[in-house]
Amino acid sequence: MINLKYCKDCILPNTRPNLKFDENGICDSASRTIRQNIDWPSRKKLFEDLIKDVKKRNAPYDCVIPVSGGKDSTWQVVTALEYGMRPLCVTWKTPVRNELGEANLQNLIKLGVNHIDFTVNPEVERVFTLKAFQKYATPLIPMHMAMHAIPLQIAVSFKIPLVIWGENSAYEYGGDESLKGSTLTYEWLKKFGVTHGTTAKDWVDDDLAQESLRPYYWPTEQEQKNANVSAIFLGHFFAWDPQFTYKIASEHGFMAAEKPKTGYYAFADIDDDFLVTVHHWMKWYKFGMTRLWDNLSIEVRNGNMSRNEAMKIVAKIGSPIPEYEIEKFCKYIGINLSKFFEIAETFRNLDIWKKSDDGTWYIPDFLIKDWDWKNQNNRT
Repeated sequence: MINLKYCKDCILPNTRPNLKFDENGICDSASRTIRQNIDWPSRKKLFEDLIKDVKKRNAPYDCVIPVSGGKDSTWQVVTALEYGMRPLCVTWKTPVRNELGEANLQNLIKLGVNHIDFTVNPEVERVFTLKAFQKYATPLIPMHMAMHAIPLQIAVSFKIPLVIWGENSAYEYGGDESLKGSTLTYEWLKKFGVTHGTTAKDWVDDDLAQESLRPYYWPTEQEQKNANVSAIFLGHFFAWDPQFTYKIASEHGFMAAEKPKTGYYAFADIDDDFLVTVHHWMKWYKFGMTRLWDNLSIEVRNGNMSRNEAMKIVAKIGSPIPEYEIEKFCKYIGINLSKFFEIAETFRNLDIWKKSDDGTWYIPDFLIKDWDWKNQNNRT
């Protein structure tokens, strides 16, 4: 058993990877004092100076912007265009892009950018996703590898000086101080790229040849240096808030879903039919939390709701099993439902989960005291 703790400011548990708690029980993603003391005008000036330097290089494009068509990538594109930049937008195309995702991506392109929609060999991606789920119960390892690798590969190949990402998850969700800055590095990718510290070469085997995994290889820092390419987080220079980026995106044609697909927001994680939902559902087994907890904790630390309000929302929504998405996921990777839950159970964190005498799984000292465990993720 681990000593399960919940942040006294937001609601994140100490089981969440990379999260650190101070002596007051506050996690490092929730430190409002640090956030309130940031000199945003100075950071904006740093961004403006960076853009001036980039424009002097007369590259074919000023920057590469990795985009999905979501609210954050729409905000990134809008910001770049407002600063007079000439971006090349690049998308890793999810194999299960839905109609809303396609509509929002087309809307982003119509803002006035050139765009590359990169499709990975479907069979390679399917096999890789299956292996990632079997080994780590993290089906989005291929997605995260590709979405980081492809834009960097294109920037290096065409010597486009800048790659503009959105928020730095090391800062927004907690992590090493050295990785909370403005630059996305190779070290950051291994720690916060959601790959369990693996790189593409670690997945080469009899089923996945090295050449077939080419879209997943990150350019080395030396290769980026030789091409004079750097990758930055826009959220370092401008305060990142999902509600704000949604407001900006919606003002430029972005459309939210009718209701959240996963978590709290109806405007996030909505372009993919089922992969993202299954990925976040597995946090319940591993960490005793879901995407909802991440989203609500952001709302708390951004001052949009209190911790008690967040807890009430968790209690109301619960942790329903995403049956539709799981069924679609099983069909995609070629397993049945029984096999899915058999694999999922092997990743249940027994340091926090316990089984009662009647066979019900529960978490001792859970954040919500009157949680209905019998109706929360207890399949027979």
